[in-house]
Amino acid sequence: MSVDSARDRLIVALDVTSRAEAETIVETLGDSVTFYKIGFQLALAGGLPLVGELAASGKRVFLDMKMLDISNTVEKGVESAAELGASMLTIHAYPHAMRAAVKAASGSALTLLGVTVLTSLDDQDLTASGYQTTIRDLVSLRVRQARDIGMGGVVASPAEAAEIRQVIGGDMAIVTPGIRPAGSDSGDQKRVATPAGALDAGASHLVVGRPITGAADKRAAAQDILAEMGAAIG
Repeated sequence: MSVDSARDRLIVALDVTSRAEAETIVETLGDSVTFYKIGFQLALAGGLPLVGELAASGKRVFLDMKMLDISNTVEKGVESAAELGASMLTIHAYPHAMRAAVKAASGSALTLLGVTVLTSLDDQDLTASGYQTTIRDLVSLRVRQARDIGMGGVVASPAEAAEIRQVIGGDMAIVTPGIRPAGSDSGDQKRVATPAGALDAGASHLVVGRPITGAADKRAAAQDILAEMGAAIG
């Protein structure tokens, strides 16, 4: 995936409790941000129509629904996401779900992203969930499956980005949550990196939420992160 500037790579997460709050953030950030994430929280609070509205206004939308269901349901969900105008859509990186998603997205401009392992989890969490493997090994498996099935990219921690880039090459997207500017609180994320660190590791897009949406001056916070990203990109 080609990206031309830091603004193309920064995705601001609209993880807020109402459509009105999301619209205020978008208005405040103005033309400094061109890419937004809409996930469960906002979608279930009446924000799903914002996907089409933002797209119509020239913005791009990362629809973070983490789909996982029987193949037919995944197919229909992906078709609906494409019709809404989303640019990116997440699918949990289970082979049957990814295959169904790729089939449904064929011919559209929708980029499908396989969610490898959530950035809020660590090896101990995997063990508690019944997995007899490490995060590193599970991420490696799912990345290779996503590549071979034909997904457009993956979502992964910055900690795994460098190894993932070696596996998938330069064309697929690596979208990294868990981005925290130096000195900021990591919150509930366990595998984090600075914006520059994530880009240096091979990430193509960075998802940033609370460091921007929770800032007293949201536009200035976004511009600071964009400046750091721009310096890293060169």
